[in-house]
Amino acid sequence: MYIENIFLQNFRNYESLQLSFEDRINVIIGENAQGKTNLLEAIYVLAMAKSHRTSNDKELIRFGEEYGKIEGSVKKRSSSLFLQFILSKKGKKAKINHLEQQKLSQYIGHMNVVMFAPEDLHLVKGNPQGRRRFLDMELGQIAPVYLHELAQYQKVLLQRNHYLRKLQLERKKADEMLDVFTIQLVEHGAVILQKRFSFLQLLQKWAAPIHRGISRGMESLEIKYKPSIDVWEDMDLSKIKDSYYDAFQQIKEREITRGTTLIGPHRDDLVFFVNDQNVQTYGSQGQQRTTALSLKLAEIELIQSEIKEYPILLLDDVLSELDDYRQSHLLNTIQGKVQTFVTTTSVEGIEHETLKKAQAIRISQGSVLA
Repeated sequence: MYIENIFLQNFRNYESLQLSFEDRINVIIGENAQGKTNLLEAIYVLAMAKSHRTSNDKELIRFGEEYGKIEGSVKKRSSSLFLQFILSKKGKKAKINHLEQQKLSQYIGHMNVVMFAPEDLHLVKGNPQGRRRFLDMELGQIAPVYLHELAQYQKVLLQRNHYLRKLQLERKKADEMLDVFTIQLVEHGAVILQKRFSFLQLLQKWAAPIHRGISRGMESLEIKYKPSIDVWEDMDLSKIKDSYYDAFQQIKEREITRGTTLIGPHRDDLVFFVNDQNVQTYGSQGQQRTTALSLKLAEIELIQSEIKEYPILLLDDVLSELDDYRQSHLLNTIQGKVQTFVTTTSVEGIEHETLKKAQAIRISQGSVLA
């Protein structure tokens, strides 16, 4: 899979931009704050219908404009697609081959991307929210039904939290309405949990040998899901639902006191172990970075194994954050099989043969230099 071209209108600092790309390596060169990351972000938004940098879509529209537009042609093994994504103050509009999609979950997954940015190197050490987001974005690409369940869960969670705050303020006890929200939350939450367990089994399968290779056979990686209730990966769906419901019954008074939902997928986390030691707590910076790199490379292979197409790889200023060894391992892995976009202020100091053969695109002040 690769993106052949892109057209931007009123996106970030781009008034208008049209570019064609090589199906292998594209290096985007420019000083800071010129629009390199914005170009990668546009490719990401075209694929995922949301930004990896902000949850406020209005920030994506060029200052002073009413709307922003991204268009791109995507070449797949058995088909070609024309994708269009429009952002306005009224909301989002996504089209595939000029046909508007009624739900974004029907749109996501037609073009697959893996983003690797400097903040991803802090995935292990960072907050649980970042790790949950990593799970949701990657799982959503290969299982659109997951995105639907997640959207429904978040909708009910908002309603339930609002109702808990109402009970808290009015100093009332739990009632039938709270139970209705709890049952709905359990229905969606259990499906989300089961799909996360399945996804992490696949991720573990790909990440463990990659990590072993990067660490020259010295380290073994294990990924564990850390749920907010007592459940495990081989539990069937009905038992997960029962466990959730029982747990909610036990803490309902505490939830009313706090005015918020205290358990569920929105409270879960991931834990990474290297040689049986928790990397977040005991790992060196090098081990944490190797773990993050292993996860990103595993994502590429996992997506390929599930959809039989390699995703597009977006490397946003990440090469300068990696030492020579990890840099070479990353470039050797993707060489010749993954369309890749690399942003950098300069290619000097990166001696890898892959970048010497790459298409260079020079960006300055939201324009491509001739």
